[in-house]
Amino acid sequence: MNDKLLLLGLLRQQEMHGYQLYKFIERGLSACTDLKKPAAYYLLARMAADGWLSETVAHEGNRPPRKVYRLTPAGDTAFEDLLRQNLAGFQMPGLPGDVGLAFLDVLDAAESLSLLAERRLALRAALANARQVPPHRGSLALLVEHQVHYLESELGWLETVIDRLKTRLPGPALTAQID
Repeated sequence: MNDKLLLLGLLRQQEMHGYQLYKFIERGLSACTDLKKPAAYYLLARMAADGWLSETVAHEGNRPPRKVYRLTPAGDTAFEDLLRQNLAGFQMPGLPGDVGLAFLDVLDAAESLSLLAERRLALRAALANARQVPPHRGSLALLVEHQVHYLESELGWLETVIDRLKTRLPGPALTAQID
């Protein structure tokens, strides 16, 4: 549902061919969605078959013909319905990385801290990536802002967990290695 909403919303702003649409998502929203190119093309085809999009073929120079997608009135209605459902609802985000936390005490504290330090590095990289997303106009910026806020919160929470585990270590030398 969210991927359809994203594609319809972007096409509501302007018609685009599939590659142009995917590149916009990849460059400007990759920190906020994991929509892959094959999935995007599949959804575009499905939404066109459902009458939500119209397709025209565009020829540019020596390039192969491209399908340009445009929202239809039915697509506009579907977009607004999906938008209302999305804004009114709450979906608990799946946090598959949290499952391991339930069994953290199986490992000794030093190994747990070392592994969480690796997670922290990955989280910092994701946050840096999200902060580098080019600025968007209007409410599209909220999508990126929310992702940055989430990653900052996650990093703060992880720092708290790491600090808590440091108290279980036998000596200060080992704790210094984790920082």
